[in-house]
Amino acid sequence: MRRKKKENRDLMLDPLYDSRLVAKLTNHLMFSGKKSTAQRVMWGALEEIKKAVKKDETPVAVLEQAMKNITPIVEIRPRRIGGATYQVPREVQPDRGFSLAARWLISAARAKKGKPMAKKLAEEILLATKNEGAAIKKKLDTHRMAEANRAFAHFAW
Repeated sequence: MRRKKKENRDLMLDPLYDSRLVAKLTNHLMFSGKKSTAQRVMWGALEEIKKAVKKDETPVAVLEQAMKNITPIVEIRPRRIGGATYQVPREVQPDRGFSLAARWLISAARAKKGKPMAKKLAEEILLATKNEGAAIKKKLDTHRMAEANRAFAHFAW
């Protein structure tokens, strides 16, 4: 029996920046339902970005560019065939790509030590816009693994 289709709920826009992207990242950043804390961190990071970039660029545009740079095109999924497990490269759906990018960005920021989370997140976003940093490295590693396992692409389902 097939599963029910996933129903996408409408997400409220971020109250300060009127951006769906900022609201989604805030939700990914949140721990234990503490949304106000996550919002403070996110808004602090965007303020840091505003200080670091030129006057004509908005922090939300910089964030969009960073997310576009981090989002993977392919990933590998394990597939068991005849007793052997193959790493099969698969194309990434847009919503899954965003989730992976957000997860990589936030975990890369959390891995840094010695600074407030807002500064760490802002640094990681700025590095991602230049195609540098830990989140971009994770994307490149994923693409490299998919390229190495391209021989198993015919196992994709």
